[in-house]
Amino acid sequence: MTVHNPEKALSRKQRLQERQRRQLLAVDVVDKAEVKVRKAESELAVAVAEAVRVFGDEQAACEGLDMSAETVRRFLALARDAGAEPLDATERTV
Repeated sequence: MTVHNPEKALSRKQRLQERQRRQLLAVDVVDKAEVKVRKAESELAVAVAEAVRVFGDEQAACEGLDMSAETVRRFLALARDAGAEPLDATERTV
């Protein structure tokens, strides 16, 4: 009588298929996370644009949000690209 160990019996093809399955799963997880990040970044951009309107200008928003001017501008650009209402030229003072 012989004892079979199913873990040991995997062929090269089966090992390759399992490795590819794990790789595809990893890619899928990363893709889903990237979608979530883009959505969150877009929501944050709209919130920053609204904060600029509420605070009155970019400088006040930078101080109120404790963000650098560069970060605020990046989010304002993202908000513009996402179709949020554009800011008046008078609101951009940083």
